[in-house]
Amino acid sequence: MSEEFNMSMRKFLKQVGVTSQQAIEKAMREGDTAGKTFPVKAVISIPELGLEHEIDGTIAGADKGEA
Repeated sequence: MSEEFNMSMRKFLKQVGVTSQQAIEKAMREGDTAGKTFPVKAVISIPELGLEHEIDGTIAGADKGEA
């Protein structure tokens, strides 16, 4: 793959990681999460290429003030 492709993909994935972490942390701060585990799903899609990639996982809640 080209260098331009690699750079654009890395930039996109970095944006996904950073903005997703910020959104999750905000939701955790605003909710009662202590001692709980939450199922989580991320979906990456490129409709024009027929791509629909799902990642499932879990995130453990934090005590208030930790998220």
